[in-house]
Amino acid sequence: MKSLSSKIEKNFVVGVGVDWADRWQVHKRLQELDIPCWCEVNQPLRVEINHPLAIFQLWSVVQQLTASRQELICHLENCWKSRYGKF
Repeated sequence: MKSLSSKIEKNFVVGVGVDWADRWQVHKRLQELDIPCWCEVNQPLRVEINHPLAIFQLWSVVQQLTASRQELICHLENCWKSRYGKF
């Protein structure tokens, strides 16, 4: 099994189904993370995945805009529990 640090053999492009109003925020943040993406008029946001970390970063950026406050709190608490044992 390959490690997470290995390169993905072939880059692939995914369409991201976010609200039209949110897609520009997602686009800007992914560019800040150096993840290739583009957003054309009346088209979904397209993201090029070229390494395993990009998948998680994409998920994280989308979650910040689409998840409810309670979902974000639960996710943060789970991270703390896994890191420090008790919360």
